[in-house]
Amino acid sequence: MSEQKQMTEQKKPYETGLTKISNTFFPMVESQLVGNGLKMDDYAKQCVMSAISSINAVLDSKGVAWGDAQLDKSNVTQTLLTVASLKLNAAANPREIYFQMRNSKKKVDGKDVWTKQIEMGIEGDGNDAILSNFGRGVKEVHQYWQVRADDRFVYPSYKGIEMQPPEWTPTGKGEVVRIVYPITKTGGQTEYYIAEREDVTRNLIAHINNNLMNETFGIAESKFKASSDQKKKIDAKKREILKKVESLGMKALDDEGIQEYISPAWKDPQSRESMIIRKMRNNVVKKIPKDFGNAFVEMTYDEAEDDSYSRVRREVNEKANQELIDIEPAKQPKRAAETPEYVDAEFTDANEPEQPKYTNIDKETGEIKPEKETELVGAATAEDDAPPF
Repeated sequence: MSEQKQMTEQKKPYETGLTKISNTFFPMVESQLVGNGLKMDDYAKQCVMSAISSINAVLDSKGVAWGDAQLDKSNVTQTLLTVASLKLNAAANPREIYFQMRNSKKKVDGKDVWTKQIEMGIEGDGNDAILSNFGRGVKEVHQYWQVRADDRFVYPSYKGIEMQPPEWTPTGKGEVVRIVYPITKTGGQTEYYIAEREDVTRNLIAHINNNLMNETFGIAESKFKASSDQKKKIDAKKREILKKVESLGMKALDDEGIQEYISPAWKDPQSRESMIIRKMRNNVVKKIPKDFGNAFVEMTYDEAEDDSYSRVRREVNEKANQELIDIEPAKQPKRAAETPEYVDAEFTDANEPEQPKYTNIDKETGEIKPEKETELVGAATAEDDAPPF
């Protein structure tokens, strides 16, 4: 028995820790995809493998093991489902997605418990991949144009439904002022989608507004302990900052009073231009209609694309149905004497009112004749009582 056991152990292939993790998550991801009407092809499996490797690198950098009790395994499974359904490759160059770890608080048995969750974000090339795979009527997404300030550029012109294509002569000088995406549709025509640098101001406002979510500006200890008057002052301060950003535009990145509310990826000189270009690309790709062909894929895309939607949905899933609430039916007050309700009835033979029956009707004139007096049986008339003569 011992020799047979040794031979079995020798035949068993060597597995690394990462391979064991892949074998743990792969069946769960594949079964859920099949349950939602999706087939996990070879490229989707490759994307999941690349995602597991990238997530493993994030966990190693934070000193967190896969078996850590604080690591939210369901969150990891959901992230891998998103990767497989959207077919986003973390090993692609340039990257299509990135992963980061964040701490999240949720209720467990009525107590606040901190967990570690993996958060996925879609890079600029990831949006291009989604557009190529799921764009409605999209045949081919061509290489986008980076039009700089000193380049010669002529916008497209239209005459009815006929279009004159744009003209671009690159010089390689100046900052990137617009992004142009030539996209060929299934009908054969090529359309040009353009995003301007000034439009990125809206992305910057949304970014600062998100960073100001928990900011109290020293008015209160925290936004949860702030009084109604303190909340009004905090909201007024936020509106003042956002209004200033709107008036300054992209110059707000150099304003010292605003920089403290901006992430380094936006304000640092070495990454600022890449961030602006990425936002311009996203502004083009996101507005092109998508056809995912499956409700589950569309839902995962909405979660991955809209962080606020994902946060709210995650909070609902975690906190829904936590408490049993008994609701007693409200007692209806007695009503005063109500006016009877009249309903229009259809006239039929069954509900026809009875008509008086007359037997003494003149057939020629239709008049009703007066009825004769009924004679009493056995009664004598005056003539009968008269004496004979």
